[in-house]
Amino acid sequence: MKYVFLLFFLSTNVVLVQGKLEKSLSTISLESVLQLKAAGVVYYSDFGARGDGKTDDMKAIAAAHSFANKHELLVRADGEATYYIGGRECTAIIQTDTDFGTASFIIDDTEVENNNAAVFLVKSSLKAYKLEGITSLKRNQEKIDILLPQSSLITVTNSNEMQYIRFGLNPTKGSPKTDIFLVDKAGNVASNAPIIWDFDEITKITELPIDEKMLKITGGSFTTIANQEESKYNYYSRNISVKRSNVIVDGLEHHVVGEGDHGAPYSGFVNISNCAFVTVKNTVFTGHKTYQTIGRADKAVSMGTYDISVNRAVNVSFVNCTQTNDINDKEYWGIMGSNYSKNLLFNTCTLSRFDAHMGVANATIRNSTLG
Repeated sequence: MKYVFLLFFLSTNVVLVQGKLEKSLSTISLESVLQLKAAGVVYYSDFGARGDGKTDDMKAIAAAHSFANKHELLVRADGEATYYIGGRECTAIIQTDTDFGTASFIIDDTEVENNNAAVFLVKSSLKAYKLEGITSLKRNQEKIDILLPQSSLITVTNSNEMQYIRFGLNPTKGSPKTDIFLVDKAGNVASNAPIIWDFDEITKITELPIDEKMLKITGGSFTTIANQEESKYNYYSRNISVKRSNVIVDGLEHHVVGEGDHGAPYSGFVNISNCAFVTVKNTVFTGHKTYQTIGRADKAVSMGTYDISVNRAVNVSFVNCTQTNDINDKEYWGIMGSNYSKNLLFNTCTLSRFDAHMGVANATIRNSTLG
């Protein structure tokens, strides 16, 4: 069922301000809200999306999710629709179950306002907090002196101590010492994701509450029209960014077209960060072309670009996942990159790479084929 009044709502109450969708829902009649709530689902077409593959539908998509988040409703793409997403800065916030179904999404990166803005952001409604009073931690410490309202993910940094110093053609001075671990309400550290470093000094420590309810994202065929920028380290995040714990991504496909002899790299179409308990299954990825750039040593280096990225995350699994291109074709960069994470799993996957990069502990590859 489609609601004509929502077309009026879209045209009069949705504006783009500083890259974020600012919405006023107050003008929708109570009767109309009750109709949508009774249906239990909103469609993108309810908010004006045409799905013709030509009209930019991003504002309508973002508005549908905003309404669904407010009223805790399922979001569903329309049948065989093809949604075109242009380069305007606009992010759809996902906080309820979303079924992309058999719909297609074209993400055009040839002209982008903000390459750092995600297309979809899976975001918790729970707020992160800085923790006070914890000044040090020890490796394998079993408990920290805090009481929390619920189980949480803790991230800790000492910016005065550097690790993972890189030499060679792309040298760095290292990255701040970082750890990420799980605690329960009483501050007990999960035994399968222990603290792995001593922190004699802490410059930042943050609590990220873990959502108890599972959120599901299913279906959808996404095609990225690749950017045509200069080949240098200006990573694109035009992706599905998961920053909420307890999420399942099931049955998604991602394709890449339009790559030429140059382009800026990507930081993962499925980008998982600052969260725990995420499973990606039955999903098809696509490797990106390897480009050359000038490294920090002023010499040519190969430049990495990913379709999967995992950073500051715990208990992340990829199950029955594949990619569209040959996993042994060196024309394409490895499919995955990861940093500061624990308990990563590939199970029954056929992919070009499993990357345990900076600060990854407890990685498992099971029943899988890697290029």
